[in-house]
Amino acid sequence: MIIDWNTIDTVLLDMDGTLLDRHFDDHFWLEHVPERWAAKNGASVEHARTHLHALFKSQEQTLNWTDLDYWSERLKLDIPQLKREVEHLIAVHPFVVEFLLFLRQHRKNIWLVTNAHSKTLDLKMKTTRIGSYFDGIVSAHQVGLPKEDPGFWEALQRFVSYDPARTLLGEDSETNLATAAQYGIGYPVYISRFSSRVHPKPSTAFASIEYFSALIPGDGETAITISKG
Repeated sequence: MIIDWNTIDTVLLDMDGTLLDRHFDDHFWLEHVPERWAAKNGASVEHARTHLHALFKSQEQTLNWTDLDYWSERLKLDIPQLKREVEHLIAVHPFVVEFLLFLRQHRKNIWLVTNAHSKTLDLKMKTTRIGSYFDGIVSAHQVGLPKEDPGFWEALQRFVSYDPARTLLGEDSETNLATAAQYGIGYPVYISRFSSRVHPKPSTAFASIEYFSALIPGDGETAITISKG
């Protein structure tokens, strides 16, 4: 894929795994929550992991998947408070700030578009302080559909006026990139290094990068080329 910044007006960016290290989320849902649930219910951590994995999987690709209020009620745990217990693990990926500064310098419309719940957004924006780089932030909970839903990107137009053909989307979800491409978003880019603890694996379906520095052209240039796989 050739990315010529002269042909791009809007940049839509996912949060978890894209701008922020997904190690926080993986640790939280796969380790921290099972440990707290096991302690509360007198169960082994191994049993808790198996039980909760099935519950989490049952809500994949729905708004419940990221709804902290839903999981607080379902698990009888204060999920926002548990997140604050491990907030020190929240981290911005390398070169994200440099990329956001590049976009602002070139007067692109920059939107954070995430499935994350508002309580998660508040915690992460407070911790990372990257919110000021965006023209706006839209949660799937505002839109009423998760990004996995093919109707999401058209519904997003109620919040962000954008020309799909002149829009770049950065995502660590191939499913979300597929629904976006189906809608006509011209520059879907897969972020392969979504976690600092996982070896990156490029997508075979979408142009892939490890870090956003790969999207910043050299001095005097306006275009770069990225590849699949």
